[in-house]
Amino acid sequence: MRLGLALGYWGRGPDPRHLDLAREAERLGYHSVWTAEAWGSDAFTPLTWIAAHTSRIRLGTAVAQMAARSPAATAMHALTLDHLSGGRLLLGLGLSGPQVVEGWYGRPFPDSPLTATREYVDVVRQVLRRRAPVTLEGRHHALPYRGPGATGLGRPLRPITHPLRPDLPVLLGAEGPRNVAQTARIADGWLPLYWSPLRTDLHAEALAAAPPGFLVAPLVRARVCADVAEGLLPVKAMLGFYIGGMGHARRNFHADLMARMGYGEEAGRVRELFLAGRREEAVAAVPDAFADEISLVGPRGRIAERLELWRAGPVTDLLVTAPDPETLRVLADLV
Repeated sequence: MRLGLALGYWGRGPDPRHLDLAREAERLGYHSVWTAEAWGSDAFTPLTWIAAHTSRIRLGTAVAQMAARSPAATAMHALTLDHLSGGRLLLGLGLSGPQVVEGWYGRPFPDSPLTATREYVDVVRQVLRRRAPVTLEGRHHALPYRGPGATGLGRPLRPITHPLRPDLPVLLGAEGPRNVAQTARIADGWLPLYWSPLRTDLHAEALAAAPPGFLVAPLVRARVCADVAEGLLPVKAMLGFYIGGMGHARRNFHADLMARMGYGEEAGRVRELFLAGRREEAVAAVPDAFADEISLVGPRGRIAERLELWRAGPVTDLLVTAPDPETLRVLADLV
């Protein structure tokens, strides 16, 4: 099980600690460093900055949002950064939800998310392989475009730039069982948002078709501290926001996932409180047990013991969100 550093996306502004954390992770032997995007900072620019200040650590997006760019544009980002970094990119993609896709990117949320994802990955793969001009008779991503308003002048193209790695790894963020199963068929890896080493059977059927070498790379918040309850507070704050705020009362993929993991009633309560504007109560309503089983928090000995549970399952890469270099060092020693 390899270690990765998950930096996420910026808040109000750039975090001055991120570059130092990435350099420290490289020094400690971490395999990868990952950035993200929501509706603020993008995923590729900070990763490019980190690439310029490191030399070995792999560079991943967890995740770049599909609605933010056409698949060809995403492939251009990927092949460019892969060249500049000497072949270190891991391309993680995610569909996001209707609130972000329609509210931020101004695009309709696809009526068939699995088809849209499959077509997107198909175009990205075609660009990176550069075997022929890119074409797709797609429902969501047709190349050339022949839909309403088309001039009829579009023609298939192949990238001018030769990609450094035609087999650049593509990973997908997926939550629903059918989405995870498709990910195992069409991608090189999966980026679970919430992973519990106590519930690996939840995904066993979906991952059954995964090929050899398939990556399972969950994000996990980690903190070495004496007080477990205190250490879980940032985890609960994150969950309160995602379960309550990253979705609609009628459609929230994160709340649905929490329910499938055995916390349906609690997810409903968190969402109800958050949408009512009672955010502190929503965070407090997140069960400590749920926050604990998807994170690594507490004294060194407790983290070492719990790491054995993570090793026993299919996880290949542990993408750690850690607030301090000391936690990164402890995990490097233990893993």
